Amino acid sequence: MTAPHEVRRTSAGRPSQGEGERVRLLADAARTIDAPDLVIALSHRGRRVYQLDGGVQPGNAPRYELGSASKPFTGLLLAALVAAGRLRYEDSAAELLAPGQPVHPSVRAITLRHLITHTSGLPALPADFYPQALPRWSTAPYSRYPADRVVRAFLRARPRHRPGTRWHYSNFAVSVLGHTLAAATGTPWEALLQQEVLDPLGLHDTRLRPSPLDGDAVGHRRDGRPLPGLDTGGFDAAGAVRATPPDLLTFLEAHLPATAAPTRPPAAAFSDVRQPLLRRGLRHAHTHTLTWFRHASARGPVCFHAGATLGQQMFLGFRPDTGTAVAAMCTRRVHRTDPFIATIHELLTEKL
Repeated sequence: MTAPHEVRRTSAGRPSQGEGERVRLLADAARTIDAPDLVIALSHRGRRVYQLDGGVQPGNAPRYELGSASKPFTGLLLAALVAAGRLRYEDSAAELLAPGQPVHPSVRAITLRHLITHTSGLPALPADFYPQALPRWSTAPYSRYPADRVVRAFLRARPRHRPGTRWHYSNFAVSVLGHTLAAATGTPWEALLQQEVLDPLGLHDTRLRPSPLDGDAVGHRRDGRPLPGLDTGGFDAAGAVRATPPDLLTFLEAHLPATAAPTRPPAAAFSDVRQPLLRRGLRHAHTHTLTWFRHASARGPVCFHAGATLGQQMFLGFRPDTGTAVAAMCTRRVHRTDPFIATIHELLTEKL
């Protein structure tokens, strides 16, 4: 079992009745989830509370691996470049990556919007990814598939569906987007994200590479054995971000309309990533924005994204109509039957 949980408030003054209720709800959620190093971070109209495992405190919390919850960072980067007039959502990725190179017509038709919204027709991962990854599947499956190989796989691809016609989740597509943004701006993806998103938002404890000697959380197998930090190889844009709980709340708060808009990224970028673009899911009951899953709730739409690495789990979400944001994380990848995702999703959509 995990260590006892503690609640810490970081807002000034005496807690309001509503804040006391939010503290109780976080404690109830934590008792439902049996996972190591659990953290639930909540912001409501700028007032923050944390449900923390053991001796962790907001000021010394480690950086957690976001996995696929990195994609909203890449989506916001794209929206910022479009808002600044440097790119268009309709730009052809192939033309930006390899101008004039012969590619399949469907590949040439794939736009930046298709890549970030999982409508490119590309598979989840390149076909030749799996043979090289299998020997390292439980430790470092991405590490020997570098950026140039991701780009080559894209340029020789044969999409399964015509771009824009079907939604199919794809780490491959978002990784290609990262390389395309780098090629189009002449700036490496890591430096570009730092310049356009992380530095302007003040996310000074967010990193894009493992740094275990400098505050990274250690992930674990289900049997408790520790795992090395994830090496994402050429798939950085789809899963490389590592961040502390306070930084994640800052990132989410910037998406809330009631929050004082930062100068950069432009307000138009945040507006773009909140807007529903397409329907997905069973009977198309749910919508998807440029980069967030979007579900209905009794208190207005909820935008969220989950992520998992080999040894860590993450959930990010916000509800624009009520100024509420939640980040939850633990240092074990949960099984699909584990209540982590369901509990945090319910917390955000139905209880807070």
